[in-house]
This record gives sequence, structure tokens and C-alpha cells, in this order.
Amino acid sequence: MSSTASTSALSPLQPNVKLVPRPNTERGGADHGWLKTFHTFSFAGYWDPRYKSFGNLRVINEDRVEPSEGFGTHGHREMEIFSYVVSGELEHKDSMGNLEILKRGDVQLTSAGTGIRHSEYNRNNKSVVHFLQIWAEPHTRNLRPKYFTRHFTDEEKTDKLVTIVAPVGSEGVKEEREGSGPAPVQSNVTLKSTILTPGKSVEHVFPTPASGETQRKGYVHVIQTSGYNTDAAKGNQIRVNGGLELSEGDGSFAWGAAGDKLQIENIGTTPAEVLVFDIE
Repeated sequence: MSSTASTSALSPLQPNVKLVPRPNTERGGADHGWLKTFHTFSFAGYWDPRYKSFGNLRVINEDRVEPSEGFGTHGHREMEIFSYVVSGELEHKDSMGNLEILKRGDVQLTSAGTGIRHSEYNRNNKSVVHFLQIWAEPHTRNLRPKYFTRHFTDEEKTDKLVTIVAPVGSEGVKEEREGSGPAPVQSNVTLKSTILTPGKSVEHVFPTPASGETQRKGYVHVIQTSGYNTDAAKGNQIRVNGGLELSEGDGSFAWGAAGDKLQIENIGTTPAEVLVFDIE
């Protein structure tokens, strides 16, 4: 994904920031009956050479799993895998001995390292589980597998941009299985979340780029909280940097220098749940 495809008209409040929208209708995905899924990047049967990854960010899948269904036991290695639960209940079981039910507000991170096996099921026989499955490529290989969980309430995230996943060694990051602060990831990817009420705004400031680089990467995603929709995005609405308007399921790639901003405003009539990625 190249930063040259953007125009400053999409970002009038921050003209040096480049934005390239990723509309809901252009995401990959499928309805498998038991699973309804969207893919921001190439995944499974969806392939687009323009969207293979974005820096170390490899997967953003927005999944809905029907009651009493799920992903059977399968393996991963050399990948950082995290789940962000929007609604419902998600059972996680893995070869490290972890077994728990994740609910709204929970963030679960598996650092697969040299290899793990796990399953993810909706054991609830009445309600769909809606969650985002996110993968990032690690900056260090051959690490021992680890597992972490964190919980962030709606109140914590309301009208604030809260860091929920951040690289190991970052400020406030603790390598504890459970605890406060962001979950630790072995990758140069940070994930922030907000529940933005009408008329309110938050901002993300681009950190200093990596050595030898002039820009930092970002990605904004509006979660489909109003329901499954494969058509043009609707529902909750936000505006980025005074120009680009996004609704549920829409996203946008972003590039900015140190100190540049992503200013995100809710221009709709209902709260919008938004994820913001910072990528080295």
C-alpha cells in the first residue's frame, strides 16, 4: 500500500497527513453460514496483492460466529495474534493450558513464538459472538509462546483514546498474564480504542518514525456495532482530520511525520467504536 495514492483534500486539518480510505464494500470476506467475516488484508480465500499487509500489521478480520460454532484446534507460529471482543462470548483454549471465556471489553493476546495450537468457540447457544481478530508479524523470532489478557470497560474508552496493546518495553506495558495497562506485543504495532459519543473528538499523534524513515503508518477502523452489513457503510459516522468521513466497516490507511495527528470526530447521532493502529 503506497502513500502516494492520497490527496490532502481528505485531510484539510492536517494537510501533511496522507489518507487512503478502505471502504466496507471493498473489504474481502465471506458468509460461511456459521461464520460471517470481513478481511481488511488478504486472508484465506481472499487475495488482493494491494492489501497483503501494512508494515507489521498482517490481519484485521471482523468476525461473527454463530451460537455453538467456532474455529477448531489449529496451529500458529511466529505471529502475534490478538482478539478484541465487541459482543457475545468467545471461548479460547490453547496448548499452553489456557481456557477462558472472553466477553465485551476483553482483549486476548497470544504470542505464538515457536508454535502453539488453539481453538476459538462460541459456546453460547443463543447469541452470536462478534470480535476482531488481528495479527501482527513479530520483530523477534524463536520466542517462547506466551498468553495475555486485559479488560477495558466502556467507561474507560468513552471519549478517550486508550492504548490497549503496545510493544514490549513501552511505557506502562507489563509482561503479566493479567493486569492493568496495555497487553504486551512482540511487534512494532500499537492498538488504541475509543467509544466516541456524538460531537466529541480524540486525536492520535504520530510518534517519531523508525530510523531512516520519514513517516509513521496508521490505520483507522470503525467497528460494525449496528450489525452485519456487506453493502455501503452506514450507522455510526466519524470524520478524520476534518475531511474523510467513515462509517461502520470503513477504514483508512494513514501516513504522518512525527507530531502529525489523526483527529477523529464523531459526526453522527450515536456512539462510534473506533480502533486506531500505530505502525512503525
